[in-house]
Amino acid sequence: MAVAAGADDGANISRWEGASPRPETSPPMASTVTKLDSVRNPSREVRHDWTLAEARALYDLPFTELLFRAQQVHRANFDPNKVQMSRLLSIKTGGCAEDCGYCSQSAHHASGLKASKLMEVQRVIEEARKAKAAGATRYCMGAAWRSPKARDMDAVVAMVEGVKALGMETCMTLGMLSDDDVVRLRDAGLDYYNHNVDTSEAYYSKVITTRTYADRLDTLARVRDAGMKVCSGGIVGMGEGADDRVDMLVTLANLDEHPESVPINMLIAIPGTPLANVEKIDPIDFVRTIAVARIMMPKSFVRLSAGRTEMSDETQALCFFAGANSIFVGVTLLTAENPGEDKDAVLFAKLGLEALELPASEDHLQEAGHARACSAGHRDVGQS
Repeated sequence: MAVAAGADDGANISRWEGASPRPETSPPMASTVTKLDSVRNPSREVRHDWTLAEARALYDLPFTELLFRAQQVHRANFDPNKVQMSRLLSIKTGGCAEDCGYCSQSAHHASGLKASKLMEVQRVIEEARKAKAAGATRYCMGAAWRSPKARDMDAVVAMVEGVKALGMETCMTLGMLSDDDVVRLRDAGLDYYNHNVDTSEAYYSKVITTRTYADRLDTLARVRDAGMKVCSGGIVGMGEGADDRVDMLVTLANLDEHPESVPINMLIAIPGTPLANVEKIDPIDFVRTIAVARIMMPKSFVRLSAGRTEMSDETQALCFFAGANSIFVGVTLLTAENPGEDKDAVLFAKLGLEALELPASEDHLQEAGHARACSAGHRDVGQS
């Protein structure tokens, strides 16, 4: 979500002139698929030893077989008719030093987006209150930074505490984190930290040059070691091939612990970015990616994230059947469009889906009370 810095615009654009999807490799041999028969048993143990060949064999299954297996796994771990609702707010927009080829917030791209200062704490809390009233149970806050500056952390901490005081789960995406940043966020009670790997390690340098793949994995490790939950996924439709999508999922599934949330984004091609004219991904291939994510990370929430405005109701329905059980609600995602609550309500009514409610545990109530007391002392924290 925060965007990347480095190569000049000319070099950046040359990476993408005439971009077309990577050629697909031949499907694995049928014998590889037979090794996946255990996937028919949805009660199997969570795995952290997936191979690219196994994952690609899943991806290449006949479509109905793949969805059948994914739905089995989904039903064994979740209520298939409940969807977790999150809301995403850009608390600091534009001017990012990173050069992520998909992002309108990069200072390297002529997207026309103007940079803004960090939003005031009370405004963030008010927006979170509205999101909760609209049915969201998790509030995600994103800042277009390579990494947060020390001067901004007091305000960021106050935002976490204030949103938790509303009884919502909290998530932030601020770029790379120092050890001190991680400790402060953890102590503020942050539930989730989002840091996407974006794509496969092999394809990564074609999208971003100012931050390495290892940098992203290091940040995820810091977050996990601090005891916070991890939200990490990627973007498909950036010109990558099926092997790249699968390899990205292998990376996530083979972490020591699976991310609790796995957002799968369909690229929103934004004018002025290097990926503005990239060929769109086939919707069936997108659904396949969701299904494989569900099978490989059976207990994670798989979020149908950005790009839903480009999807038909039928495509979204297939994604939910394939195991997606989380969405972002609201009319915007950071700087991009989103369907909005009214359209989602109509779709949910068609499909018989319901919003997942946040369990009101005693521990959560105690945390909320503590956060409410803490946030009172931060109401006048300034912005950068």
